[in-house]
Amino acid sequence: MNENKLLLNGYQDNSLFTNKCRSKLTRSGVSYILRKYADRLAEKYSTFPKKLTPHMLRHSKAMNMYQAGVNIVYIRDILGHVDIATTDIYARADTESKRKALEQSYPEITPNKNLPDWNKDPNLIDYLNSL
Repeated sequence: MNENKLLLNGYQDNSLFTNKCRSKLTRSGVSYILRKYADRLAEKYSTFPKKLTPHMLRHSKAMNMYQAGVNIVYIRDILGHVDIATTDIYARADTESKRKALEQSYPEITPNKNLPDWNKDPNLIDYLNSL
């Protein structure tokens, strides 16, 4: 903000991030930049996702905040959602937190012993395939 003099009177309405023409960076401009660097990383690292979008980054950040214990109301405000039900998707999608909560509540259900490999149970495989 100092570099772009955005703290000076009269400059507060200027954009923080701009394109090469010093205009406001658009949604498609952000997508272009992200895609350009994601493509380079995908070439270099085979495990890097082939497709990366700004929405994926937004979703990942929201999930990270939720998992870190940030109140869902604050996440709603940061994301700009009008309805808390929209943000509640992140709470419902967080299966890892649910698993940890269940393990803490019922430690006897998840013994430290090695469990048998369910892939080797033909009856279970047949049942799952029938669903």
